[in-house]
Amino acid sequence: MAPNAPNHVLLEICVTSLDFALAAQRAGADRVELCSDLDCGGVTPSARLMKAAREQLQIPIHVLIRSRRGDFVYSAREFASMCQSIQIAKGLKMDGIVVGILDRNSHVDVARTRQLVELAQPLPVTFHRAFDETDSLHDSLEAVIQTGAKRLLTSGGRSKATAALSTLAQLVNEANDRLIVMPGSGITPANISRVVQATSAREIHGTLLTPALRGENQKAEKGRQEDEKKKDPDRRSQIERYYRRVLKAALMLQSITTS
Repeated sequence: MAPNAPNHVLLEICVTSLDFALAAQRAGADRVELCSDLDCGGVTPSARLMKAAREQLQIPIHVLIRSRRGDFVYSAREFASMCQSIQIAKGLKMDGIVVGILDRNSHVDVARTRQLVELAQPLPVTFHRAFDETDSLHDSLEAVIQTGAKRLLTSGGRSKATAALSTLAQLVNEANDRLIVMPGSGITPANISRVVQATSAREIHGTLLTPALRGENQKAEKGRQEDEKKKDPDRRSQIERYYRRVLKAALMLQSITTS
């Protein structure tokens, strides 16, 4: 189904290497989120990776802007670094920005996030799963809308989206056409249809990595500067396994007819 078809559910794949990004594109992903260091939930990828992805991908690329691992309360220096990273991403022709800032009370930092949204213009901004660490998801949804972000990535306040399907459905309903609510975390080919059907979400996000593939993804990230010929001999088969998982998820979405 074409990405702009009325019933199409958009599939965003989170990747940390060019090989996996290309495999996701080949399998039918509609968009990738580019980051590094998935073990900590992701940080800003290198300019080198952004440039390589832009040169070889045709699908949209959204880039995570997160200056470090850990919490989502940032110092003035860290905030300035995030601003600089947004400028770099824009210069490298990324298609969207992914951010998330909280204050010390675990509330959405509307003022600072709005500054990043304005700096990112004309690129759309996704507020990431920092949202799930806030005290009131209802209040935080309204706060994210106030920032001017176009999209919210959330697992409904739980570690996995499948554990918060009713909450996610409520968020989708409350946001209506004011904000795209995109479920993510723990999404697999086996549960992707259930999550979409239970929540009425129009976009969904995942890495689609098994534990073994996650390890290979980390290896690929560390090996980006290595000689291609020195990479693991089973590298190609790992990429093909990943391709098949993304393809299966994409095909599952194509089979769904939503209102």
